[in-house]
Amino acid sequence: MTDAPDPAVAVHRSSTITLLVLVAVCLSLAIAVGAPIATAVIGLILFGILHNLLEIRYVAGRFASLLGRPFLELLAALVTGIVVCRLLAGVVGRPALLAEIVLGYVILAAAARHGLDGRRRVAAWVLIGAAAAVSLTFPTYHFVVLTHLHNVVPLFFLWEWSRRITSRRGRQAFRAVQLLWVVAIPAVVLLGFLDGWLSADPGIVRSVVGDGQTILAASAPPSAAATVLGMRFLTVFAFMQTMHYVVWVALLPRVAPDASAAFEARVPWVTGPRLWAVGFVAAALFAVLFGLDFAQGKTLYAALASYHAYLELPVLLALLVGARSLSSPSRSADRRDGSGSGTGPTPPTPTPPTPLPPAGGGSRGAELRPEATAAVAPDAEVGP
Repeated sequence: MTDAPDPAVAVHRSSTITLLVLVAVCLSLAIAVGAPIATAVIGLILFGILHNLLEIRYVAGRFASLLGRPFLELLAALVTGIVVCRLLAGVVGRPALLAEIVLGYVILAAAARHGLDGRRRVAAWVLIGAAAAVSLTFPTYHFVVLTHLHNVVPLFFLWEWSRRITSRRGRQAFRAVQLLWVVAIPAVVLLGFLDGWLSADPGIVRSVVGDGQTILAASAPPSAAATVLGMRFLTVFAFMQTMHYVVWVALLPRVAPDASAAFEARVPWVTGPRLWAVGFVAAALFAVLFGLDFAQGKTLYAALASYHAYLELPVLLALLVGARSLSSPSRSADRRDGSGSGTGPTPPTPTPPTPLPPAGGGSRGAELRPEATAAVAPDAEVGP
């Protein structure tokens, strides 16, 4: 599939967007290297719940053709099971962790059945089965990998979004900046080039997390948690988590208003201002909970965050292998009609919805064409 952008969502001038992302990368790296524990904790308190909501809005809106109601209901049921496992993990221990792993791979298997066919489906099931066996053998490592993988996932959404950039050089520059923060900078940190600047001091969050060892243990392999390698993993986590929030809270709501409009078409009562208001109120409530008991607050947050974390997995699988259900319904109908296999007249072109207000993700900052708020999204590119 080519990189030619859909005219309805074309971005003609991307240099400002790319430059702002680069500035965010530099600032995020500076604060993460100097105070990784404080960066991770404060970021979680301020933007944790809000980015959950905004990511769900983007994914459910942009990939509505993949996340149809029957499949979405199945995902909701499976993820609710994961929520229960996370809440019970502190009581029943290892069995709850293994149950979450199994349910996570069931979600991937269901996504393969829903979006793939033929040999690709069988191949996906074989790979999923092999990965599940490894994860169940090494469950602790599974969750560390999952923690870091979650922060890598925005690369694939941004890569797919960048197809809208009309200039080839602009598209390449934008993608290069994404590879910089997802691949190059973590490699530099993990190889030890920034060891002289790393700090394990919890700083201003000491009263909340103590010495911060629980934060370090969640982001580093068990065998490396008490070593300098563990500090490197913590720094990478703090940096990429910060960029993760930049993408979902600051970038995509502004440059992809069509996804917000598509989501509101599915759930009209969840408007942009309401979503942001819920996010800020929930952040305030969790800030109190984190202050009273950080461990309990983190457990509850992790359970609720399962919905956005596992919702992205079927879409990620579809982006990587080019699932058949990624095409928008209207595009698929056009193809059927053009091939003579469809029935009935071609449906009328939908009227673009009213642009969202800036708080919900307006289009001015992205310099999109006015029709960029159309709810029908372009076909997805296969892989990064």
